[in-house]
Amino acid sequence: MNSEGGVPKHPVKSAFLHNGGVHGDRQNDLKHHGGPDRAVSIYSLELIHALQHEGHPIVPGSTGENLTIEGLEWDVMEEGVRFTIGEAVIELTGPAPPCKTISHSFLDKEFVRISENRYPGWSRWYARVITEGYVKTDDHAELESIHRG
Repeated sequence: MNSEGGVPKHPVKSAFLHNGGVHGDRQNDLKHHGGPDRAVSIYSLELIHALQHEGHPIVPGSTGENLTIEGLEWDVMEEGVRFTIGEAVIELTGPAPPCKTISHSFLDKEFVRISENRYPGWSRWYARVITEGYVKTDDHAELESIHRG
């Protein structure tokens, strides 16, 4: 996903992940987004589908994630988890707190529905880029390791 900044992120066929983020994307709020430890935001396609089933109007990219990932067990997500997607390796740095700019993706604007504090396991995640590289729409994410310290 990519955009000129903010949300929603729009689909692209490929993107280059680098230490500063996703090439061509920018963040409107650099105090809370971006930088090496928040270079990439990811979310689960399965969780998006579950939220849609609850009636939320969420779609891939509507909550600002750079990568919408299918097939990873979201309950193993924690700081230090690394995975490969396409040519890139990324490492999770922490859950991405939701904010009011994504409220349009939720019934009654309840964006806290994906707050890690209130609903553990439902959050988007931030990641740093360990190995820069291209990712494509049909690339599969593969768990590489858990790196602590």
